[in-house]
Amino acid sequence: MENVRTYIESGILELYVLGDLGAEERAAVEAMSRAHPEVKTELEEIETSMASLAMDFAIEPSKRVRDNFFNQINFADEEIIDTPVVEANHTDAKVVPLKNGMPNFYKYSFAACLALLVVSIVAIVNLSSKLKESEQQIAVLQTSNQTFSNQVNYLDEKVGASNRSLKMLTNPDVKLVTLKGTDNSPNSNIMVAFNQKEEKVMLDFTSMNIPKNDESHQYQLWALVDGKPVDLGVFDTEDGGIGLKDMKPIGVAQTFAVTLEPRGGSVNPTLEKLMVIGNI
Repeated sequence: MENVRTYIESGILELYVLGDLGAEERAAVEAMSRAHPEVKTELEEIETSMASLAMDFAIEPSKRVRDNFFNQINFADEEIIDTPVVEANHTDAKVVPLKNGMPNFYKYSFAACLALLVVSIVAIVNLSSKLKESEQQIAVLQTSNQTFSNQVNYLDEKVGASNRSLKMLTNPDVKLVTLKGTDNSPNSNIMVAFNQKEEKVMLDFTSMNIPKNDESHQYQLWALVDGKPVDLGVFDTEDGGIGLKDMKPIGVAQTFAVTLEPRGGSVNPTLEKLMVIGNI
């Protein structure tokens, strides 16, 4: 239903009524109209509205313009065609000439039709111009609405992440472990939130300070369990700038460390690329 409403609000039905669509696009609109009653109803309402607008913008020519228009149209008032008609029931046949011509009624009716055609064309041109302006305004509104929607979604996500971070950081079961920089990156530091009871490990991107990784590499978080490294997942510095990022779960660990690895991660940590490390 939401896709149908989006289709109706896209402006394609107005273009269909104006005749601005190609054959394939017109066929697609007609198929949608047959498949969805709401599309058909909207199409009929647009046609009715456009017809009403055409009447509203119809311009009646002044008497002087109308008289000049009629004066430019010349018709032969009468044309005599000698068609012999023989009157019956008489001994001597009598020929009666018939007059065949265009009466004034037809002359003025034809002129009135031409005048109406001119007025209709003017009204359609005006209507088309106003519809194109409306389409531009609709496009601007749709862009603005999309931008606003994206901003709202971002703010919702940020608020949700902040609430989740606050809940995690204020949980008495959570240990905050600070990983400090090694010789490879002395000024780096990362905060790890570890809930051993729930086996949750999260990285705090808000306070993270570590060099930005390139497209060919990713950082990988490790846990040392009885001296053996356990993979807790990879991350980019751009991953979660609005709060905590969930990593792979673990229930037991003595140390956390981060190394720089090829994109996708490694089976074992590259110790030459050890960036930060911290004991629990």
